[in-house]
Amino acid sequence: MKDRYLDFVNSPFGTSIARSLGLPRPEVLRRHRADRAEFGGMAAIGAGPSPARFDDLLAVLSAIGMTSVAHESAAGWLPVAARHGAMSGRFEPRVRESLASERVEALIFDATGIAHGSELHALYAFFHDALRSLAKSGRIVVLGRASAACASVAAATAQHALEGMVRSLGKEARNGITSNLLRVADDASFESALRFFLSPRSAYVSGQVVTIDSPSSAPQDWARPLAGKRALVTGAARGIGASIATVLAERGAIVTGLDIEAARDALDQTMLAIEDASPSGGAHAALVADITAPEAPADIAAALTASGGVDIVVHNAGITRDKTIARMTGEMWDSVIDINLLAQERIDGVLLEQNTLRDDGRIVAISSIGGIAGNRGQTNYATSKAGVIGRVHAMAPLLRARGITINAVAPGFIETQMTARMPFGVREAGRRLNSMGQGGLPVDVAETVAWLASPGSAGITGNVVRVCGQSLIGA
Repeated sequence: MKDRYLDFVNSPFGTSIARSLGLPRPEVLRRHRADRAEFGGMAAIGAGPSPARFDDLLAVLSAIGMTSVAHESAAGWLPVAARHGAMSGRFEPRVRESLASERVEALIFDATGIAHGSELHALYAFFHDALRSLAKSGRIVVLGRASAACASVAAATAQHALEGMVRSLGKEARNGITSNLLRVADDASFESALRFFLSPRSAYVSGQVVTIDSPSSAPQDWARPLAGKRALVTGAARGIGASIATVLAERGAIVTGLDIEAARDALDQTMLAIEDASPSGGAHAALVADITAPEAPADIAAALTASGGVDIVVHNAGITRDKTIARMTGEMWDSVIDINLLAQERIDGVLLEQNTLRDDGRIVAISSIGGIAGNRGQTNYATSKAGVIGRVHAMAPLLRARGITINAVAPGFIETQMTARMPFGVREAGRRLNSMGQGGLPVDVAETVAWLASPGSAGITGNVVRVCGQSLIGA
């Protein structure tokens, strides 16, 4: 559904009206487009004491074609750049009225060496000077450490404080700017995550904290990191599921889309469109199944085994049956729990037991911010989606031995047929109560799933990533 307010206030006439009346004017987000460069421009670098990841950071920026300038807080950046033969310079703050061409595309702060609360002042110094120099749809990324990896209570305290800074920056910056924190283990690669969070693919992901706690290897082709991988997407006929299947295929995966009999026509159309757009063609498949049926897990495993197994499983299928709990029937409760939560457990149980999901595989479960914050009239739905998060946390350490990661993506207000049917007031509240001032699109969820499914994201497991434009509802 079109967001008429967003379109209006960004039209020439609407812009003048919004300015004269003082109306909020959400930025039209810059999303990935095949005909536009994914990266470019300049990144301003800041740092606390003893930054540990300058060499790795410079390597990623060089690989994606971004140049850099160093804030005075990052005194060691220019020698590192010179040692690697990379062009760099000194950061000069720009005022708000600066030309767009003078602004930087990203602000990156290496906080890995901060070991005491007194050293957090370096954050203030950098962002105080640099925030106004950031372009529209710019990116803020802070590199830190997980509290468990810190050598002292003081260090763990200071590192945890980074969360508040990152989330507040996301709410202050506006203009389509995102702000995220990467907690990186000493031996872990953050290239996959940094590429994602610096790119237009993360347009609706802000205020998030991602932990990267083990090494990973780069895919052969960052443009098609899923080449040769086989993926299963449940609930793939329409909306978010169809977008996930499409983006996974665009990133190189061979996709099996699954949905129920009633959605067969829509599923066939979705998979046919994917097949027509795929360079390989012919390999993608539609699978009709009721995931709540007792025989469904075995049937799904058999179909996947017949096609060579599976590397990526995306649990997207889900329903709502909304009523306050006093008015909710037992069937409404049970059906939501069964489809949204228990079916995932049963399907994964068989795929793992039979090794249909191969080693080094990926499981991505679609949760919801409703599972984090709760919603009136959705006790069943919120319970199921919170259960998904709990399952991700519990399963992550159990799957490490096989190199399988499991993560959750928690969408906020996404423009779908379901949200289009909401009452006007509820729909507008969902759109506006986030740092972006607008709803997300199914592709925003799909791009996040594809990033977590990448071989380069092997070090990311047990995480919950909200795709909600930094919703004001929930943590």
